[in-house]
Amino acid sequence: MSDIESKSGSADEARIRVAVIDDHEMFRTGVISTLQPYFDIVAQAADVEGAEAMIAESRPDVVLLDVHVPGGSGGGGSEILLNAQPLSPDSVFLALSVSDSPQDVGSVIRAGARGYVTKTISGDDLVSSIRQVHEGYAVFSPKLAGFVLSAFQGASLPSGRHGGDDELDSLSAREQEVMRLIARGYTYKEIAAELFISVKTVETHVSKVLRKLQLSNRNELTRWAADRRII
Repeated sequence: MSDIESKSGSADEARIRVAVIDDHEMFRTGVISTLQPYFDIVAQAADVEGAEAMIAESRPDVVLLDVHVPGGSGGGGSEILLNAQPLSPDSVFLALSVSDSPQDVGSVIRAGARGYVTKTISGDDLVSSIRQVHEGYAVFSPKLAGFVLSAFQGASLPSGRHGGDDELDSLSAREQEVMRLIARGYTYKEIAAELFISVKTVETHVSKVLRKLQLSNRNELTRWAADRRII
């Protein structure tokens, strides 16, 4: 495999068009430098007004945005989401922020972000997260999972889903715990530590969950859980 192929992946992945919104120029420049070998960086912005105009003009596939951005009415990333989505309805939004507060996480998720990761994320994981949200998956830093659940509490289930879910009910209480953690992006090792069980036991539970739900891998499981608003 050539260096270009190893960095860019498939031709389809290389064509993902990304916009970056962050008011800290040095950080924004660093993020763009990290992403350029993998994606087409089409635009950038540092404030609310600039972000909205940029999104309307460039119509990126994925918008990577900070939560706290100056300008506008003071709503930051949430304000950008609410105002820009009608201007570029096919764009998806991934929040990248230093903040891990419940208020910040909840506000951008309710406004329509497909994911939320913190700035402690590695470059490789950020590249992977962008690809995943572009493919339709929800992506969150593992330790933000509880905040995401809180943001969705009381939300209605998607059309066609009902409170009584036979597939979910087929899982034991422990299997449901493991399923939710897998869907939120936890590794087997992190799940083992969280639930005080062995990695081998985690693997066993995951196999049972996938078999009962008739799914093939954790990406399908994440989508299944996201459809039911149970991540």
